[in-house]
Amino acid sequence: MQISWKGQACFHIVAQRNKQEQVKIVIDPFDPSIGLKMPSLDADVVLSTHDHEDHNNIKIFREAFAVTGPGEYEIKDVAIQGIPSFHDEVEGKERGRNTIYVIDVESMRLCHLGDLGQDELTSEQVSKIGNVDILFVPVGGVYTIGAKAASKIISQIQPRIVIPMHYLLPGLKFKLDKVEEFLKEMGVKNAEAQNKFTVKVRDFSSEEMKVVLLAP
Repeated sequence: MQISWKGQACFHIVAQRNKQEQVKIVIDPFDPSIGLKMPSLDADVVLSTHDHEDHNNIKIFREAFAVTGPGEYEIKDVAIQGIPSFHDEVEGKERGRNTIYVIDVESMRLCHLGDLGQDELTSEQVSKIGNVDILFVPVGGVYTIGAKAASKIISQIQPRIVIPMHYLLPGLKFKLDKVEEFLKEMGVKNAEAQNKFTVKVRDFSSEEMKVVLLAP
């Protein structure tokens, strides 16, 4: 599996469906009006966690199967579960609802938290999320959880790999926190951003959780 980050909460995931065929997944494509350039990507499946301009530009993927909310889906041997959550700390009264996605593909479980605004997950959410290999977590604060809440939620989920997202980038029109605040909270030093992250099941031999920093 190959994972690349396109900025904000947008990821492009290329997984092997079988020896001959790949499946391509895009999560939370954004509108260029946010100040970042949305690259041209191929997708079989496109997911949107909520209907805000920095997460909902699914119309550019006309041929892809679109997932836009809670429920269970299966497309090209990819199992997807959408779990209801809130975009704020007051049960959606300020910013509405958000969908957490759990994706089972290539014998790995990925979890994308979208614009989660809850300071902690409910026991029901944790149960539905289950055992996670790779967690995509917002860390920029302001509109989502920040570094401290992200650390707390990571300890609730206990993933093997954490990939931070939704933080300050050059050109972005939203004034979010820098990723360095999250890295400091997690005790990560000398983190070097990768352009792409390639991982297979056999890479999960270590018990120690790892933070992977990606460059957009």
